[in-house]
Amino acid sequence: MQKLTATLGLIMALGLAGCGGDQKAPEEPEGPMENAGEEVDEAAEETGEAAEEAVDETDEAVEDAADKTEDAADDMQEETDDGDAE
Repeated sequence: MQKLTATLGLIMALGLAGCGGDQKAPEEPEGPMENAGEEVDEAAEETGEAAEEAVDETDEAVEDAADKTEDAADDMQEETDDGDAE
């Protein structure tokens, strides 16, 4: 009976020891495919940011051109109106 108790005690002690401590698995080193995937993700993000910036710059240029066109049309209208009065 003492052997059985000792054996069960040993099994329980080993089981509890296995449950304790740091449960994190060691990190595996990144492989070449994971590195390549990260590089593709970074490139896609940079491309998206560059595209957004280009769209913003184009939008500003179009707005500036529209303002200049409107100003020129107003100037032409004023010249035409001034010419009719004389």
